[in-house]
Order: sequence, then C-alpha cells, then structure tokens
Amino acid sequence: MDDFSFSRRDMLGALGAGLLLPEAAFAAPAKPRVGGRIRVASLSSSTADTLDPAKGALSTDYVRHYMFYNGLTQLDRNLVPRPALAERIESRDQRNWHIRLRRGVTFHDGATLTAKDVVWSLLRHKDAAVGSKMASIAEQFGEVKAAGPLDLTIRLTGPNADLPTILAQSHFLILRAGTKDFHNANGTGPYRCAQFRPGVRTLARRNPNYWRNGKPYLEEIELIGIPDEVSRVNALLSGDVHLIIAVNPRSTKRIKASSHHALLESQSGLYTNLIMRQDGAPTNNPHFVAAMKYLVDRPLIKRALYRDYATIANDQPIPPFHPYHRADLPQTSLDLDKAKWHLQRAGLTGVRLPVYASPAADGSVDMASIMQEYGSRVGLNLAVNRVPGDGYWSTHWMRHPLTFGNTNPRPTADLIFSLFYKSDADWNESGWKNPRFDRLLLEARGEADQARRKQLYGEMQGLVHDRCGVAIPVFISLIDGYDRRLKGLQSMSTGGLMGYQFAENVWWEG
Repeated sequence: MDDFSFSRRDMLGALGAGLLLPEAAFAAPAKPRVGGRIRVASLSSSTADTLDPAKGALSTDYVRHYMFYNGLTQLDRNLVPRPALAERIESRDQRNWHIRLRRGVTFHDGATLTAKDVVWSLLRHKDAAVGSKMASIAEQFGEVKAAGPLDLTIRLTGPNADLPTILAQSHFLILRAGTKDFHNANGTGPYRCAQFRPGVRTLARRNPNYWRNGKPYLEEIELIGIPDEVSRVNALLSGDVHLIIAVNPRSTKRIKASSHHALLESQSGLYTNLIMRQDGAPTNNPHFVAAMKYLVDRPLIKRALYRDYATIANDQPIPPFHPYHRADLPQTSLDLDKAKWHLQRAGLTGVRLPVYASPAADGSVDMASIMQEYGSRVGLNLAVNRVPGDGYWSTHWMRHPLTFGNTNPRPTADLIFSLFYKSDADWNESGWKNPRFDRLLLEARGEADQARRKQLYGEMQGLVHDRCGVAIPVFISLIDGYDRRLKGLQSMSTGGLMGYQFAENVWWEG
C-alpha cells in the first residue's frame, strides 16, 4: 500500500478491510538528538515485577516491556495500528490472516527474527502454565503457523477485524522462541536490559542495532517505582527524576508553579466504577441499581475529585472521544426524587448496606462518601468500609455486593466489552449475563463495515447503560509530569507515559 494520507474514516475503513496502514505516525515532530540519561518514576515496584510480557499487570511492567520488546503492530495517537515487526497484515474475511515480517530484525542476542519466534510467542498465551493475562483473548487463535521464514498465518476461531490492534498490546510483544529465563530480557526493542532488580529498578541502555533507523535517542533510562504520589511529585520537582506517571489533580498546581516542569494531560477511557453485583440480593434488583445511579453527582466528582481533569460519563464504558461512542443515550444525572422512588420500589428504604472502597480504586473512597451523603437524604444507609490498597483486588473487588473497580483504557470496544462485560468474562465485575449482548459482541467483532459496527456497539452500550450493575461517573484524564528538557512526549489515550511507549520516542535537551 502506498503511503497516502488517510482521514479517520479512511483509516477505519482500511482496518475493516483487514489492511495495515503505512508507518508514518512515529516520526518525531522536531529534530531530536541522541544522548542523555533520564530517571522515570512509575506507580509501583515490587517483587512481582516481570520481564515476561504475558504476565504484565501494572504500568511499570508495560513501560518495561515496551522498552525491551516490539509487537507486530504499534498504535499511533489515533489508536490506529501501524506496522512494527509486521510489514503487512492482510485478511479478506477477518478470520484468516496473513502476516509478512520485516526483514533483518535482530534480537538483542544477535539472533534474527523469524516467523517461528512469532508463532511461539503468540501460542504460549494458550498454555495455562504460562499464566498469560491475555489467555481469554488468545483463545481466538485457532491456528498460528509459519508459512516461510518471514511469513505466518493466523486462523481465528471467529472473525475479528480488530486483530491488528490486539497484536499491538504489550502482552503480545514478541519473544525469541523457547525463552524460559526472564531474569533478563532478549527482545528486538529499542533498549537492552542492563539490569533488572524486581522491586528496586530496571536499567535500560540504548540498542545500537535497533531496526528503526536513528531510534532510540536516549542512552539510558532508569525505571523505578514510587507508590506515594506526593513523594513522586517531590522527586520530580527536586530533580531526582525527570518523568512521572499518574499525577493527582490536586498536585497539578505545584507542578504548574515550576518553570522547569510541565504537565501532559491525556483524555482517556480510564474509569472508577461502582459495582453492584447481579448474582445476589439486594444489588440485583433493577430498582436498586437505578436508585444508585441517580445518587451519582457526576459534575461534583469531576470538579472536586479530579479538578476538571475528567470527562462526564454515562454508565457506558466507551468514552465520548471514541469513534464508537453512542451519544444519544439519555444522560443519567443526580436526581434524589427518582432515587427515592426507585429505592421504595426496591423495598430497601432504611436498609443498611456496606460499600467497600479503597485507594486502590482511584477516587472510590470520596465517591462512596458522596453517595453516602446523598443516600442518607433518600432513606438509604450506606456504610462506607475503607479498606487498604494492598490486597484490595484479591480480597474485596467483586467479592461483596457493593465494591468499586478501576479499569484502565483499552484501545478497542471489543477488548473492553470482552474483558469486563461478556457473560463468561473473568472480570465481568457485576456478574450480569445478557445473551443479546454476547451475540452482538461476536457479530461486531467480525463486522468489516464500520457503520454497521458502530450500530452494533451502540446497542451494546445501551444494554450496559440500562441493565448492567455498573455506574461509571467520569472518564479520568491521565496526567504525567515531566522535566521541560525532555522532548517528544505526546498524549495517548491508552495510558500514561505516551501509552507506556515513551522510551523510543523522547529525547533530552539538557
């Protein structure tokens, strides 16, 4: 395919036809220079840190993996997949795919990338012993086999027009076939692993043989974790680190006041949601669910909790800036009269209900307190149980009738729906089961026509909005803080630190 200029509609149409668009989105906007060393602070660092992309669970893992490995594709700022290790990905029916690999790519140990490495890397997600976080998505890989040194085919169990986007996820980054030792990293990525100490730091050094000419620019990156946000901001302002993730909106004034530092806001699909389990009383009562949604003061949450670094949501997990967002659903707003009416219909007036919140689910403690206050005005006694962040996801999340979740952005509607809303999904937070939704999900996955696909995803959003036991108040913007001498950073809605892929795109003008 020639390197033409595509509109957003053209891009979506091309992807629907199973084509991979040309690489054009990762050229730096200014003239970068090679050299410099930076220190980067992510959210966390623990003994669970991993160099195995399949097991990545936190932003620190994702950053680490994108430094050392590549995927077959890579998302641009518009979430359109571009060529990376794959030169081309083609399909006529969205089910049978042919992939042609880039020639002359080498791993850090000098071995040449072949189709055998890709086949092995993709199929290992189906091995239960690996413990891949994407095992449920990899179930779609019916057959993956080499068709030559640089060619392979993927036969999916059902059509999925999003395969090029799925293959860009950090979990599907490519390893050398047979890799078992993850004390070090042997990838094709822009940096080589100089040191990996779980819970302490990761040291990355420039790969002089990187297949992208001229990249990367930095000589060395040290990645650490600073769990406490105030300490993370202090480290940035003192010059101890040069780039930090997940700035709390309350800290933005401090960073703005520094002439040497700046903020990068990325609108995203990140949300903290109230979960009302549908597999038991009283939270499975539709009138109770409706009452709770009418107790959500979305503008207050946006203003007070996130200092307007957020976008009002409407209990549908597809954000307004996503091409498949359904905008015509009636906006649910704070309405105490309606909440009281639904609560009475549910027969729950005066009932005491515990709700579990934690700092682990960003903003949930404050959200719960706001809903507790409004609930008291309509006869609902919400008892807020604030529990520690440590162990929240394994001990409390989805294990009580009322809890909070915190869902990171996903690049496609199919991924967010498949992981969190499909009836048999492991992370189906509210435990709702809707056969119509499941059928629409499969149909939309294989639909190449973009107008029809948007229609299908729109109906699915309506079902979630009307019937699912989930309340989504706002979509939370991602805020990074950085030293102004660091150039080339751009916002990406898939995650902080440029969708976790800053490493090969930034340079230092110190």
